[in-house]
Amino acid sequence: MPSRRAAFSLPFLASPALAQSATWPQRPVRIVVPFGTGGGTDITTRLIAPRLADILGQPVVLENRPGAGGVVGTDAVAKSAPDGSVFVLSTLSPIGLSPGLPAPMPFDPLRDLVPVAPTAFVPIGLAVTTRGLDSRIAADFIARLRAEPDRFQYGSSGIGTSGHIACATFLIQAGARAVHVPYRGGGQVYAALSSGEIHFCADIPALLKPMQDAGNARALFVATEQRSNLLPETPTAAEAGLPDYKAYSWYGFFAPAGTPRAIVERMAAATEQALADPIVQARYNELGTPAMRGFTPDRFAAYVRDEVAYWVPRVRALGIRAE
Repeated sequence: MPSRRAAFSLPFLASPALAQSATWPQRPVRIVVPFGTGGGTDITTRLIAPRLADILGQPVVLENRPGAGGVVGTDAVAKSAPDGSVFVLSTLSPIGLSPGLPAPMPFDPLRDLVPVAPTAFVPIGLAVTTRGLDSRIAADFIARLRAEPDRFQYGSSGIGTSGHIACATFLIQAGARAVHVPYRGGGQVYAALSSGEIHFCADIPALLKPMQDAGNARALFVATEQRSNLLPETPTAAEAGLPDYKAYSWYGFFAPAGTPRAIVERMAAATEQALADPIVQARYNELGTPAMRGFTPDRFAAYVRDEVAYWVPRVRALGIRAE
C-alpha cells in the first residue's frame, strides 16, 4: 500500500473529491432548515450561522424548506449532489421518528445521509391554552381529556415531529384521546395555542415561556429530570404524575451520502468551534437548548443509529395513522 506521502506525490492517484476537499469551501455554503421560521430549529441555526461563516470564510445561507414534519427539506438534501455545497439542519423527527410512521419514507436516514455534527439537545414541555381552558395542573387536564374523548385538539409542526410524538405519547400514558392538527411550522402552532384554536402542544420551554408570560398558555410539565430554569414553577413530568414519560429532540447537521470525508470533518470541526463561542453558548442556554459538544462525525453517527433503533419501534407502537 503506498504511503500517504506517496499517494499525494502522484497526481494521477489523487481523486477529484480529495482535491476539492482540501480547498473547501470555495463558494457559499447552503444550510436547509426543514421547518418554518420562528421555531427552535430556525432560531438556533440563525444563531450559529454567522460564526460558521466566519470560521469557514464563506457566507452561510439558510433556506427554510418546511413540509411533512421535516421530511421534505431533509429529503431534498439527501438527494443533493455530495459536493459540500449543502447541508441540512435536521432533527430527531425526520431521522428517528418519521421512519416509524406507516407512510413510506422517501429516503433512508442511515443510508442516504452522513451525520456531521449535532448542535443542540432539546428538552420538551407540554402546555395548554388559557383561552377557555382553566386547567392548572396535569391531573385536571387529563381528567378533562378522559371525560370528553376527541373533543380537544393539539398542534405540532407536522406528522411525526417531536411535538406530535410527545403529545401522542402523553395521550397514551394518560389513557386519553385528542385530535392532532399538523401545521407547517412552530410559529403557526404558537399562534394557534395562544388564540385557543388548539388546546395543547409540546415544545421547548423557551418557546412556551413567552406564551405563558403573556397569559396565553400554561406549561403543565417539562419532560426533564430537573425543573427547567426557564420555567422553575412548572413541575417535571414525574412530579406531575407521569414518571415514565419521555420526550425530547436534538438538532444536527447532515450531508448527502458520498460527501467527501474531509469536507464532513471540516464542517464538524467548524460546528464544534462555533458552539464553543461564549456568545453562542449563552444564547443556547437562554433558550434551554444546551449545545451538544465534543462529537466527532463517527460519534454522532453512532448516536444517530442508537436513536433510530430506540425510537422507531416506539413510534410504531403508538399506532399513528396517516393523516
